[in-house]
Amino acid sequence: MASRGARTERVVGSAAPRAGGPRARNTAVLLAFTVVTNLADGITKIVLPVLAARATDSPALVTLVSLALSLPWLLVALHVGVLVDRADRRRLLWLAGGLRLLAIGGLLAIVLAGRAGIVVLGLGGLVLGVAEVIALTSTAALIPVIVPRSDRERANALITGAETAANEFAGPFVGGLLLAAGTGLALGATWVAYVAASLLLLLLTGRFRAVGRAGVEVGDEGGSDGSDGSGAPDAPGTVNAQIAEGLRYLWGHRLLRTMTLILTVLFASWGAWLALMPLVAHDTMHMSAREYGVVLSALGVGGLLGAVLVGRLNRLLGHRRVMLADLIATIVMMAVPAVTTGMWAIAGAAFVGGLGGTLWSVNARLIAQNLVPEHMMGRYSGAARLLGWGAIPVGAGLIGVLAEWFGVRAAFLAFAVAAAATIPPYLRVVTDTRLAPAFRVPGAEEPGAGKTGAEETSAKEPRTR
Repeated sequence: MASRGARTERVVGSAAPRAGGPRARNTAVLLAFTVVTNLADGITKIVLPVLAARATDSPALVTLVSLALSLPWLLVALHVGVLVDRADRRRLLWLAGGLRLLAIGGLLAIVLAGRAGIVVLGLGGLVLGVAEVIALTSTAALIPVIVPRSDRERANALITGAETAANEFAGPFVGGLLLAAGTGLALGATWVAYVAASLLLLLLTGRFRAVGRAGVEVGDEGGSDGSDGSGAPDAPGTVNAQIAEGLRYLWGHRLLRTMTLILTVLFASWGAWLALMPLVAHDTMHMSAREYGVVLSALGVGGLLGAVLVGRLNRLLGHRRVMLADLIATIVMMAVPAVTTGMWAIAGAAFVGGLGGTLWSVNARLIAQNLVPEHMMGRYSGAARLLGWGAIPVGAGLIGVLAEWFGVRAAFLAFAVAAAATIPPYLRVVTDTRLAPAFRVPGAEEPGAGKTGAEETSAKEPRTR
């Protein structure tokens, strides 16, 4: 991260991608990068718990290794957001790739030496978790910089579909096959995949830093950005000051604040479902491993279908109604296990939940990318993901307590009620009027075309409180 001092700025001209080749190229590169990295991530999330189970008989210790992969979202998301707003975002993706290569390479050497203990696996999981925070936050902030506004819905749909297919289906499947052939082969293939993903980033075109309101590119050489969001520097800002600025921005934007709080409830519900459903499937429904696999696969199939249909549904029903469908879908996903133990009913509800989740994800990403100023995107993403992803373990823990005290059906029902409680604020705040700036398509929407950086960014500032 840059030291304090004079901030460097460079006036940005028309380096952003325009219609034609560069636009399609950047979307294709991001899609390929997403497929490869999520495939490798899916393999890793299978390999690490298996290695942990071989190293210890303690369920708690095995769980801690899996927790290490997600814990960094609670620990470093806000700080990474500041880094993303200060630095070249493609270089940060390379940094994330380097951390992944370091962790996987180290684990491979230790496994081959026969010394893969719980502590080493936990540390490897933490490094991989930090890399994931950097990569996902950087990617979220990079899309509005290198993908034209008119192409972002398609790009987000493709990327979300790729995440679902690679991380939830192909990655675990390939990981299982590679583990059967040998742990060293599984880790080696993962290492190669991360190398390939890093090389793909060389194909991106355009600029990779944020642009402030004054149309200047924020640099990190020799100084930190102490701006107040206006593009003009104040006193050099500390990391904590910039974190506070990002939190103030999120909380001061009524639409984004409401969507983030709703998403926190939805993520908690998903964490609760994923945590309790294995117990219900085994102890109450007496499912075989194959039957439980069908239920889990229904989530992914629904997510893939959502990625395919989101564009058409947006045009047919409007973005507001499509996003509302996710709230209803989450209610269904949580309510069905409260009223029935039928496998196909629960699988159907999981399918609906997966479908709704993708519909929300694509549109929520698009809204943020079109409303949040470029120089604030990293901090916004870090804060929003901290709340959303941080709610997953909270939901998992809470539903366990509720199930212990009141029973499984009551626990699922409580989360269905919580999801239903998000509908009134959604309908009150997420209106077509407030959404209009995010989906407005003026005559010249290409980044850098027809608007100065000041005009383009000012149109994204919060309008309502």
